[in-house]
Amino acid sequence: MPAAAPIPANPPLSKAFACAANVVAAVIGGRNLDRELVSVPQALRPAVQDLAYGALRQYGRGDALLAPLLAKPLAELTIRSLLLTSVYRLEARPDDAHTTVDQAVSAAALMANGRFKSLVNAVLRNFQRQYATLVDTALMHNSARWQHPQWWIEKVQLAYPQQWRDILTAGNGRPPMTLRLNRRRIDNANIYIERLVQHGIGARALDDSAILLDKPVPVVQLPGFATGEVSVQDWGAQRAAGLLDAQPCMRVLDACAAPGGKTAHILELADVDLTALDADAKRLQRVAENLGRLGLTAKLSAADCMAIATWWDKRPFDRILADVPCSASGVVRRHPDAKWLRRRSDVANFARTQSYILDALWQLLAPGGKMLYCTCSVFEEENRQQIQAFVSRHADARRLPTRNQQTELQLIPSAEHDGFYYTLIEKNA
Repeated sequence: MPAAAPIPANPPLSKAFACAANVVAAVIGGRNLDRELVSVPQALRPAVQDLAYGALRQYGRGDALLAPLLAKPLAELTIRSLLLTSVYRLEARPDDAHTTVDQAVSAAALMANGRFKSLVNAVLRNFQRQYATLVDTALMHNSARWQHPQWWIEKVQLAYPQQWRDILTAGNGRPPMTLRLNRRRIDNANIYIERLVQHGIGARALDDSAILLDKPVPVVQLPGFATGEVSVQDWGAQRAAGLLDAQPCMRVLDACAAPGGKTAHILELADVDLTALDADAKRLQRVAENLGRLGLTAKLSAADCMAIATWWDKRPFDRILADVPCSASGVVRRHPDAKWLRRRSDVANFARTQSYILDALWQLLAPGGKMLYCTCSVFEEENRQQIQAFVSRHADARRLPTRNQQTELQLIPSAEHDGFYYTLIEKNA
């Protein structure tokens, strides 16, 4: 019996193209990107993730670049997605154009019984020849120029007349990787940065606890990660625990806790009696895993925070973190599928759910207690307008300063953090 051929260390790019095309097609069809990537073989995942994320970040541009090259819309979604991923790589790696075209054509031979191999070859060759003209034509369309849906662009322009370009541009980039020191283990960012440097990882401190890496690395390469000395958490998300101002022995509720970054941060800063809720039991397991790695404990409950009678023990909370479900418009560079799966009506639906959550949680807050409202959104319906409506409904609600005497903190996406909104509300005693 002949020996089995060795498995190549680096699978051919054609297989990554074919797999990425299936992922992108599933997302265009309405499925979640992260869930689709979970099923990708580990050996292919880095290449597939790069191709899928890149194609989806610039989906509006890719679609506009391809349209003139197709006599009619391509009904075969996986082949259309293959072309989108190929166009992304041709623009991202112009020095490797020959390999991109060759491997994309090989991928087409593996898909749809090979019926579109010649089409893929012709489209990509024409793309290379007509590139300058195609770009000029594509950039006449806003969705191609800014790589967001038109309705999204309009909302951001209206809310941020001076900053909208920066927000949209940031949404198309790669997100930063930021660490949070566990202040129970390490109290000096510079000490940990020295350890990173010893491991060949460049970084700089953003504050006493936040460290921005020069480039992302797998968590297994982070010294002390497995033993709970450090966690991965965006600098914008790290603001929550400090703004909540939880003090030792207080009863604290994290109402929408998964995956648990903010839960853990609250516990790192103070010894509190913390209850962490999440309606999704599987996602709540991630909270348990994070707390276990950090050596922290909390009461975990798989429950809908609005179904109060199913989980609340009638004892009021001193602090409540309401990190509510939202459009994720401030973290879209981490979830590029969100740009194209969301609809304008979804924002109103999220806002409606947020108002229900706020009204339910307000009943649980002790007089004199504080509730921190948080979203990872830049849309005003979910942020300023939401809180203005809430305060108008509740005469016992008073907004407190969060920074520089302002009663709200709106972070827009930047090279250092994602987009977040915070406002702190006190219940009159």
